[in-house]
Amino acid sequence: MTNTRRSFLKSAALAGASGLLAEDSSAGTSARDQASASAFEMPRGVRLLTMRADGEYRLGVKTDKAVLDVKRAAADLKMAAPASIDDLLQNGKGRQLRAVLDAVAHSHSDGWMVSEEKIEFGPVVRNPEKIIMMGFNYRQHAIETHTPIPAYPVLFNKYNNALNSHNGVIHLPTNAAHQFDYEVELVVVFGKAAHNVTEDEALDCVAGYCTGNDFSARDLQTLTSQYMIGKTCDGFAPLGPYFVSADLVGDPQKLRLETRVNGEQRQDWNTDDMIFDCRQIISFASKAMTIKPGDILFTGTPQGVIIGKPKDKQVWLKSGDQVACSVEKLGELKFALV
Repeated sequence: MTNTRRSFLKSAALAGASGLLAEDSSAGTSARDQASASAFEMPRGVRLLTMRADGEYRLGVKTDKAVLDVKRAAADLKMAAPASIDDLLQNGKGRQLRAVLDAVAHSHSDGWMVSEEKIEFGPVVRNPEKIIMMGFNYRQHAIETHTPIPAYPVLFNKYNNALNSHNGVIHLPTNAAHQFDYEVELVVVFGKAAHNVTEDEALDCVAGYCTGNDFSARDLQTLTSQYMIGKTCDGFAPLGPYFVSADLVGDPQKLRLETRVNGEQRQDWNTDDMIFDCRQIISFASKAMTIKPGDILFTGTPQGVIIGKPKDKQVWLKSGDQVACSVEKLGELKFALV
């Protein structure tokens, strides 16, 4: 990282905005958010997922044997429990989840377990306030797309309509676009509010991580100077299969990322090559906005995307294609195109 970029991230260019934000450390944060943040205990040692059962999405916990249906277990044990990962994070219910897991462990019952093969997955989170995206965060990806190496983090957004799941389907909007592309990414999931945090404090706000794909319609993305229209079509943010707590991941800058299309390897790189690491992105973004519990951050994709190939070798994704992508320790996310 250059000295210019480093000094910027330490807020030289945002000093004015940071000063305004610092006048009221609760700006943009509700009383409930503050109370939840202070009481919330980050989930540890868990792999969570969103599962559909009895006509609703609910919280599941992946175990060595199968998946625990938290709602069923809590009901039988007459205990309170978070209804979803959103509920867990946004409403500070880490202690409730831990109490249920401890009670299940002591019950020696398998009656609340569901075979993972029978699960219909939902997106890891379904109602975040913010989906923050990061562009051109790997040097070789910037080079392959003929983009100058960014001096500052390139942030944009998606919306909740884009959220999709493991084993999900993307209905390609061929009435609007034709150049469809994949982007495997490490996704950060927040458990505490991040407001004007330093780089040293940034990862303390992270509850865990998951595999994501910043699916894109390149012809819409490049139609104007703004990326949003090509990034946030319905279903363009597959997420999953699991939320993995931060303690099980360790250093987020030492994770392998891969993408396969119809079984063919397309991307294979490592998060240690990020231009801006997770700490820097979080700190930078938090100086301009309050990141809430349950919000998610896509951290960029490495080289190997279709738009990075010579034009005569750009074979865009189409209906019938099967995409599989993975981030080390977080599981393989699969989805189909129709």
